[in-house]
Amino acid sequence: MDVRDSVVVVTGGASGIGAALARRFHADGARAVVVVDRNLGAAEAVAREVGGVAEQVDVADAGEVEALVRRTTEREGRIDVFCSNAGITTGVELDDPDDLWHRAFDVNLMAHMYAARAVVPGMLERGRGYLVNTASAAGLLISPGDAPYTATKHAAVGFAEYLAVMYGDRGIGVSVVCPLGVSTPLLMDPLAAGDPGAEAVAASGTIITPEVVADAVLAAVAEDRFLVLPHPEVGTFWAQKATDPERWLRGMRRMVAKEHQREEQQ
Repeated sequence: MDVRDSVVVVTGGASGIGAALARRFHADGARAVVVVDRNLGAAEAVAREVGGVAEQVDVADAGEVEALVRRTTEREGRIDVFCSNAGITTGVELDDPDDLWHRAFDVNLMAHMYAARAVVPGMLERGRGYLVNTASAAGLLISPGDAPYTATKHAAVGFAEYLAVMYGDRGIGVSVVCPLGVSTPLLMDPLAAGDPGAEAVAASGTIITPEVVADAVLAAVAEDRFLVLPHPEVGTFWAQKATDPERWLRGMRRMVAKEHQREEQQ
């Protein structure tokens, strides 16, 4: 898809990957970029950079997402690209403090569904559109120490596959983004706190910038390519997992055991 003169919506757009996507779409000629975040002040700052519009929206609220799509369509005439990018980590396992399991499902999975439900009908009517859903390498592999994140990101990848199969021949492109470590608060804050899941991610590959992810996304959109792997090694890990899942699980267990030993020695 050629993004020149396009109308683009980016959720989680106030920082990290979302902000990098907003800037990159603008640099590549998008006509309008809508920067969506719960933090309106930060969204406004990014919107000023790209000459766009800031929107304060809770993407886990279906009504707010529908209203966002309606306002944007009324103002801009259409939505060409919807980047469902917002996400959260929890750092919990089987426990559920403050209902974090449900919050993870709301933000990491249901937000993708609310966006698609609101924007796909208009795209089908026009015969063109593009959905960019940010998942994670955890959606193909695992996030040790964060069970809700692992489960919801797997579900997000599966939902993106569903969209690609159901609408790919009807003019709607779909890309799912599965980075490993990215230097955003989503990783760096838990990493600074010694979170084992964040440390496992950091140990698995290079921590890249959000701009590198945005470059990979725009390349995929231009090529109408489904799977976006800003860390190529994720594809290798994923292939190893598919080829010999038992061996892969043993390797992951060894990695987690080493991390537990390290923690006990501190």
